[in-house]
Amino acid sequence: MVTENVGKVAGGFVDAMKSTPVALAMVVVIFALIGLVYYQASMFSAQRESNTKLFLEVQKLMSQCIVPPK
Repeated sequence: MVTENVGKVAGGFVDAMKSTPVALAMVVVIFALIGLVYYQASMFSAQRESNTKLFLEVQKLMSQCIVPPK
């Protein structure tokens, strides 16, 4: 019974996409935008991780500096 409903919904979706190709184009564009946002977020995360490692390295070097007394 559930598979029949899924089949009807999928068939209705395919029929709707055949009758209106603009809707199909919108679905493709939405998936492309989702992919772009995911790619951008992953690249931003990698860059932020790299910057964090560099900041920690600078902080470690700075902590080894000796400040002369006045």
